[in-house]
Amino acid sequence: MQPFRMSALELISAYRTRKLSPVEAMASVIERVEAFEPHIHATWLYAPERALKEARASEARWAKGEPIGPLDGVPVTVKDNIATRGDPTPVGTAASDLTPAKADAPPAARLREAGAIIFTKTTMPDYGMLSSGLSSHHALARNPWKLDRNPGGSSAGAGAAAAALYGPLHLGTDIGGSVRLPAGWCGILGLKPSAGRIPIDPPYIGRVAGPMTRDAADAALMMATLSLPDARDYSSLKHETLDWAVKPAPLKGLKLGLLLEAGCGAKPTAEVKAAIERAARDFEAAGAHVDPLKPFLTQDMLDGLDRFWRARALNDIGQLPAELRALILPFIREWAESAARFSGVEVFRGFDQIPEMRKAAVEATARFDFMLSPTAPMTAFPAEWASPSRDPLNPFPHIGFTVAYNMSEQPAASVNCGYDADGLPIGLQIIGRRFDDLGVLAVARAFEAMRAGEARQWPEPQAA
Repeated sequence: MQPFRMSALELISAYRTRKLSPVEAMASVIERVEAFEPHIHATWLYAPERALKEARASEARWAKGEPIGPLDGVPVTVKDNIATRGDPTPVGTAASDLTPAKADAPPAARLREAGAIIFTKTTMPDYGMLSSGLSSHHALARNPWKLDRNPGGSSAGAGAAAAALYGPLHLGTDIGGSVRLPAGWCGILGLKPSAGRIPIDPPYIGRVAGPMTRDAADAALMMATLSLPDARDYSSLKHETLDWAVKPAPLKGLKLGLLLEAGCGAKPTAEVKAAIERAARDFEAAGAHVDPLKPFLTQDMLDGLDRFWRARALNDIGQLPAELRALILPFIREWAESAARFSGVEVFRGFDQIPEMRKAAVEATARFDFMLSPTAPMTAFPAEWASPSRDPLNPFPHIGFTVAYNMSEQPAASVNCGYDADGLPIGLQIIGRRFDDLGVLAVARAFEAMRAGEARQWPEPQAA
């Protein structure tokens, strides 16, 4: 097997038995990136020479039987907005001053300490506030499955890189769906962990970092490192020593809720709905009890959160000089500047929808062990669009299935469950109770096992 196709677990096993070296693995990933990258623009600050130097150091450690950590020599990508020391952090916008970061953010620090080779950052839209690969700073990211389609966002480059097989491990962030949406649209696995499970800097309501991989086993491996403590995140959970060697969950007797209508925003297309219903039948055939889950999100909740986010964005960009503000993606600028007409009361009422959303999600899901839903209501949209709605004053109709779990702090993963008539992936979202990250990954592993015989070949540069 070509090394760039191998999972992180397979790479580590091959390093340990001397069947493969980290240099060979890194060189294979570099060859893959250079074949595919001109088509999809998933990377930024790509550094192959530095990566090979780090791979040689890793190779020497493995030769002595002294790896420095559980990910020693494994190629990893990190999203633009996760600071890496010595590198600028533009958060996707041309308005950034590109000041180099003085230190690694917690997730990047943990990856380096574990021996992972961070060989590139990945692209994202302005300020991470689009579910798109469109950016004023980065080249337009495209979906490897179909180049005229978007990979989604805001972890756009990470999703595209994972589907294009730029190595096994990729790190994104998620405040309303930004790990799960590109995971669904790119046919990979993306986990939004319980809030505070992975320390992050700066922390913010709803914001988490999460693994984006080709399967649940690699996501669990990544979580073992990413969930280690860091005092900089004052909102993080107390660290627990958990067994992240997750096995497929026994499905017999599990109580699963099936949510096919979000309660607001866009409704699932017929193909998306059919794929989710088929997944539910698979779980039932394996012995799980699947019952309908009534919609609990309301348009008032989604609109209120939108108003609060707009006001926050207006405050951020309002501190920029006019010449930098003009560089921001017009869609984002129009969205943020629309908050100028909001009163303080309107913004507060918007903020107040966060606990309302949390309460509704927890109450609606309490009687189930896990929940199933579409990740997104539609498959990947045209590459040049800023969002599926194309409307900066109605920007979030596609996040109705994902955003509530950011606010309720529940873990949720997207796993591929099928394809539309154009061959574009469809994501199944698996949601757990708060803190049950291990359970979500175990159910995802069980679903992957059920569908193992249906896996399609990953996209190739010539066929994309």
